[in-house]
Amino acid sequence: MSTFQDRERAFENKFAHDAEMQFKAVARRNKALGLWAADLLGKTGKAAEDYAMDVIRADFEEAGHEDVFRKVQADLQGKADEATIRKQMEALLAQAKADLAGGS
Repeated sequence: MSTFQDRERAFENKFAHDAEMQFKAVARRNKALGLWAADLLGKTGKAAEDYAMDVIRADFEEAGHEDVFRKVQADLQGKADEATIRKQMEALLAQAKADLAGGS
């Protein structure tokens, strides 16, 4: 196998790994966002876990993060404004990426 083929395979493997890690980080962020929103809604236990799963499923409606944002925003009417939700989404994504990088 040539050096070029080795490099090509390495780039493909890195791309696949990065895509997988991004998917995992977003899924973790969505679960954490769902639990955060559930707390604001007064949900606990199984109800909170079920709500978090609803937030995770909302991410499959369309590409990007707006589907998740719209779901949480609609559910949190009067409990959190747009800026608060978006800031929480950013912070939780950063935390999820850090957790994955650290092996958690």
